[in-house]
Amino acid sequence: MVTSVRRQRLRRLARWALMAVLLADLLALSDTLAVMSVDLGSESMKVAIVKPGVPMEIVLNKESRRKTPVTVTLKENERFFGDSAASMAIKNPKATLRYFQQLLGKQEDNPHVALYRVRFPEHELGFDPRRQTVYFQISPQLHFSPEEVLGMVLNYSRSLAEDFAEQPIKDAVITVPAFFNQAERRAVLQAAHMAGLKVLQLINDNTATALSYGVFRRKDINTTAQNIMFYDMGSGSTVCTIVTYQTVKTKDAGMQPQLQIRGVGFDRTLGGLEMELRLREHLAGLFNEQRKGQRAKDVRENPRAMAKLLREANRLKTVLSANVDHMAQIEGLMDDVDFKAKVTRVEFEELCTDLFERVPGPVQQALQSAEMNLDEIEQVILVGGATRVPKVQEVLLKAVRKEELGKNINADEAAAMGAVYQAAALSKAFKVKPFVVRDAVIYPILVEFTREVEEEPGVHSLKHNKRVLFSRMGPYPQRKVITFNRYSHDFNFHINYGDLSFLGPEDLRVFGSQNLTTVKLKGVGESFKKYPDYESKGIKAHFNLDESGVLSLVRVESVFETLVEDSPEEESTLTKLGNTISSLFGGGTTSDAKENGTDTVQKPSEKGETGSEGISPAPEEEKKQNLARKQRMVAEIGVELVVLDLPDLSEDELARSAQKLQDLTVRDLEKQEREKAANSLEAFIFETQDKLYQPEYQEVSTEEQREEISGRLSAASTWLEDEGFGATTVMLKEKLAELRKLCQALFFRVEERKKWPERLSALDNLLNHSSMFLKGARLIPEMDQIFTEVEMTTLEKVINETWAWKNTTMAEQAKLPATERPVLLSKDIEAKMMALDREVQYLLNKAKFAKPRPRPKDKNGTRAEPPLNASASDHGEKVIGPPGQSEDAQPISEPDKATRSEPLELEGAGAESEQKEQSTEQKRTLKNDEL
Repeated sequence: MVTSVRRQRLRRLARWALMAVLLADLLALSDTLAVMSVDLGSESMKVAIVKPGVPMEIVLNKESRRKTPVTVTLKENERFFGDSAASMAIKNPKATLRYFQQLLGKQEDNPHVALYRVRFPEHELGFDPRRQTVYFQISPQLHFSPEEVLGMVLNYSRSLAEDFAEQPIKDAVITVPAFFNQAERRAVLQAAHMAGLKVLQLINDNTATALSYGVFRRKDINTTAQNIMFYDMGSGSTVCTIVTYQTVKTKDAGMQPQLQIRGVGFDRTLGGLEMELRLREHLAGLFNEQRKGQRAKDVRENPRAMAKLLREANRLKTVLSANVDHMAQIEGLMDDVDFKAKVTRVEFEELCTDLFERVPGPVQQALQSAEMNLDEIEQVILVGGATRVPKVQEVLLKAVRKEELGKNINADEAAAMGAVYQAAALSKAFKVKPFVVRDAVIYPILVEFTREVEEEPGVHSLKHNKRVLFSRMGPYPQRKVITFNRYSHDFNFHINYGDLSFLGPEDLRVFGSQNLTTVKLKGVGESFKKYPDYESKGIKAHFNLDESGVLSLVRVESVFETLVEDSPEEESTLTKLGNTISSLFGGGTTSDAKENGTDTVQKPSEKGETGSEGISPAPEEEKKQNLARKQRMVAEIGVELVVLDLPDLSEDELARSAQKLQDLTVRDLEKQEREKAANSLEAFIFETQDKLYQPEYQEVSTEEQREEISGRLSAASTWLEDEGFGATTVMLKEKLAELRKLCQALFFRVEERKKWPERLSALDNLLNHSSMFLKGARLIPEMDQIFTEVEMTTLEKVINETWAWKNTTMAEQAKLPATERPVLLSKDIEAKMMALDREVQYLLNKAKFAKPRPRPKDKNGTRAEPPLNASASDHGEKVIGPPGQSEDAQPISEPDKATRSEPLELEGAGAESEQKEQSTEQKRTLKNDEL
C-alpha cells in the first residue's frame, strides 16, 4: 500500500514537471509567433515573414515596394533609410552610405578597401588601429563602423517586418554570399547582435535560392538525382552553384527531398555595379567633352554630379537590356548645365568587354569543385538582376552549351523565400514539411601543430603535423573531434585555412589572412598529476561548424581511463524511483551519458567443472563473479584563443555599439512622434476652421461660440508658426488637447444630430415589428399557446414604456434650442432598442424549441387533425431511440442560453403546473439577432 502511494506521488510530480516544461515552451513561443528573413544584397534587400495565417510573404516597405535599397543617410540629427536615403544620395552623397558590405571583415590593407575608395571617393574612411579596420567618418563627432551601419539596416528591416506583421519579431535568417569567410560571417553576426536580432541561421544566398526552387517543386523530386546549375549575377558579385536534388531516407520522417550543394564558383567583383560604374565613367567623359572649350571643372570632382551620373547609368543599363539605344539626359547636372547624350547597346557592351569575358569563370570553378562535366547538368537557371543583360545571357549560353537558359524562378525574391522557409523550419512556432539541406564548405579548415619525436635513440626533432578538420565541399553543419596524443604538458596548436590554390592571386589578397586562430592550452600537466594511475586517452578538442558556417572550439578536455573491479549491486529504492520519473518523460540513458559513463565488461575466468545444477564447485570467495569495468575521467583544459584573421569586437565595444544604435533608434522614434504631433495639431486647426463655416456646425452654435473657437485656433496657428519648431512633443500634444476640449461640445451636438435619423428609424421599425409579433402571439388558440400571459404582458409593458420614452424625449428635445446639449442621445436610443430586442428574442427562442401539445381524441377514437405547422414526427413517423431507451422516453430539449433577469411569480390555480413549465424556459439568450 505504501509503495503504491509513493508511486502515485511520483507520477503526480512527474506530470506537474512535464506540464511546467510545456508551459515554459508555450511562453517562449508567445514571443516568436512570427519569423523573418533578410536577403541582404549589395544594392537592395528583400524581407519576408512567416506568421500564423501568412505563409511566406514578401514584406512591402513604406513606399509599397517589394525591395528596399540598402542605403543609409546619416546626419547629425536624423537618419534616412531605403528609398528616402537613395534620394538623399544626390543632395548629400558624403553622408549617404551604399555598397558597404564589401568592407565587412576586411582590414585596411585589403584590396577591396582601396577599391571602395576609388569607386566612392566622397566617403572619408578612418582607421581603427586595434582591429586594423576602417570606419566611416561622417563628421568630426560622427563615425560608424561597417558593422554598425549594417546593424542599422538590419534594424530597419526588422521595423518593416514588424509593421507588416503587426507584431514584434526577433528571430531571423539572414542571407550572406557563399564566398564569405569566417571573419565576414562573424561581422554579420555582430551587426545582427547590435540590431537586437536573434539569428537563427546565416544561410548562403545560393543555398536559399536552391531551397526555394526545391520547395515549390517538391513533387518533381524523386530518388533519381537531378543536377541543376544556378547562375546568380547580382549587383556586386557572381556565384555559380551546382545542386543535386533527390529524395533520401531520413531517420525520423522517412523519405524526404534533399538538396546537396555539389559545386560552387564565384567572382567577388563581377556584377551590375561594375557595369554601371563603367557607364558612369563614359557619361562623365561625354559631359566633359561637351564643355571642353568653356574652361569648366572636371565633373568627376563634383560628388553630387557623379551621384546623378551613377543613378542615370543604372537606368541606362536597365533600358539598354530591352532597347538597342537610349538617350541619357540629366537636368542641371553641374553648374545648372543640362546633359544629354545618346548611348547604344553596342557602346555599352564595348565598355564591359572584359567583364563579359569573366562570365564563364564561375561556371568552370563550380564544375571543377563538383568534379562534374556539363553533360551531367540538366538545366541552367538564371538568378539575380544583372543576368537580364542580353550579352551576359549570350556568353553564358555559349559557355554551358545548352539550348536555352532557365528563367522559371523569381530572380529577385527566390533567396528571400528560401530563407524564410528555413526560418519557419528552425522556429518552434511552425511546422513545415521537411526538406533536407546539405550545404558545402567552400574553404577547407585544418589544424596544425608541432610535436617532438625521437627519430633515433637520443636524437629528438620537431615534426610539423596537419590534420584536416573540414574538407573542401564537405557538408555542414558538422562536429569534429581532434585527439592529440603523446602530450603531457601545456602546448599550442593552430587553426588555419587549408589548400586555397583554387583561388587566383587577386582573390587570395582579397581573402585576407589564411590563419584563423592560435589555441593555447593550459592545465594539461595538472590533469596528468591529478590522475597518475590512469591511462591517458589523449587531449580531445571538440570543434563545431554550425548552420551559419561559423567555426567554434566548443571545449578541450583531457581523457583518462582505467580498469576497476566491482561487484554487482542491487539498485537502491531511490534509483528505482528516479527511473520511474525518467520513464514518465520517456527518458533513458542518453548517448552523452553513455559516452561519459562507464562501460561494463566481464573479466574472463578459468573454467571449472559443474555439478548437476550447473554450479561451479569453486571456493566461497569465488562464488560471486567479479566484474571489470572501464572508469573514464575527464578533466577540462583551459583555453586561450588568439584570433589571427580579424579581431572581434570586445564585449564592451559590442555593448557600446548596440547602445549607440539603440539611442539613434529612440531619437528617430521621438522625432517621428514629434512630427506626428505637430502634423495632428496643424491638421486639427485647419479642419476646425473650415468646419466653423459649414451649415451643420453653424446651426448648433452661436456667433459668440464660433468667434471664441476661431480666435483660439488662430492663436494656436500663430504659435505653431513662430514657436512650434522649438516645442516639445508634450507641448504639442497639450495644445491639441486644449483645442479639442474647447470644441468637444460643438462636435458632440453635430455628431448626435447626424445619428438621430438612422437610430430613430431603427427604433420605430423595432417597435412596429414587436407590436405585430405581440398581436400575433395573442391570437394563438389556447390549446396551442406556448407563451404565458406573464410573458406577453411583460413584452407589452416594454413596448409601451419605449413608446412613451420616445415621445416624451422627442417633445423635450423640440423645446430645447439647437445650441444646447441635447437630451435625445443616440446611446439612450440604442439602450432602449437592446432592452426591447432582448424580450422579443426570448419569446422567439422559446417558440423555436417548443413542442406541440398532444391533440385530444374525438368520440370516434381518432385524434384531432394536427396543426399545419406540426413536425413530421407528429404525422405518424416513428422515431427509434438509442438502445436501452423505452419508446415513451422523451428526447432532451435543447437548453436555453441565458436566464431571465427577473424570476416570475405565479399565483392562483394552475400555478404549480405553470411553474413547472417555466422551469424549462428560465434561460434566455444574451446574443440578440435583429428582427
